[in-house]
Amino acid sequence: MTALSRLAVFALALWAAHALAEPDPLDSARWGDMRAQLFDGATVVFDPRVGVTAPLTAEDPMNVPIAVDASALSNVVEVLVFADFNPITKVLAFRPLGARAELAFRIKLQQSSPVRAAARTGDGVWHVGGTWVITTGGGCTVPSTGSASPEWQSRLNEVSGRIWSRPEGNRVRVRIIHPMDTGLAASIPAFYIEQLAVTDSQQRVLMEIDAFEPVSENPLFTLDLPPEAGELAAIRITGRDNNGNRVDAQVAR
Repeated sequence: MTALSRLAVFALALWAAHALAEPDPLDSARWGDMRAQLFDGATVVFDPRVGVTAPLTAEDPMNVPIAVDASALSNVVEVLVFADFNPITKVLAFRPLGARAELAFRIKLQQSSPVRAAARTGDGVWHVGGTWVITTGGGCTVPSTGSASPEWQSRLNEVSGRIWSRPEGNRVRVRIIHPMDTGLAASIPAFYIEQLAVTDSQQRVLMEIDAFEPVSENPLFTLDLPPEAGELAAIRITGRDNNGNRVDAQVAR
């Protein structure tokens, strides 16, 4: 190994050590556990370019609005959203294949917690941002309203949505009828959407979403497309829940 190569390796080791030692800006007692559990020794850095917008105080712990924006980073491969103090920490992951690295949705919180987004770029580095959300709690252990109603059985995985044309790129919003039960309420098993794909009329995948139990009932997703994606006449939503029920619908302008 040349002297220059040894210097490069040493510099990389120093940078990685600094990233591991970097103090948590949200001062969470669980950050060390989250880093070990979710990132498996990968390089993790706190990065203000990853934005998480949420209410400081959430009045309804079963429907906490969250908006994630990692579009200031280049070459975002995947974004993982998690809540430090939830009994099920993983909330959602998405891959912005043809969309911007942005997604808005609603989640359930069991107690006050940091809600974070980690964006993995093409070099394998995870860039983490987040915010504290204060709530009265209990959102993960309360039965969904749909689980007590026979209506969801006839409307399960029904999709509605809308496409907005904007100069900065189209905006897409879809809503799916589903109880999204966590399995933590007494006598109600886990029942939630696991995978979704949003494609355009040319069958190009705009975004892939992996949802987990803490996503709110009847999930609502809002995503934005870059201007170069062009105008959208329609989109198609496909996927499945953890019981194998399929999602397959088209939303037209």
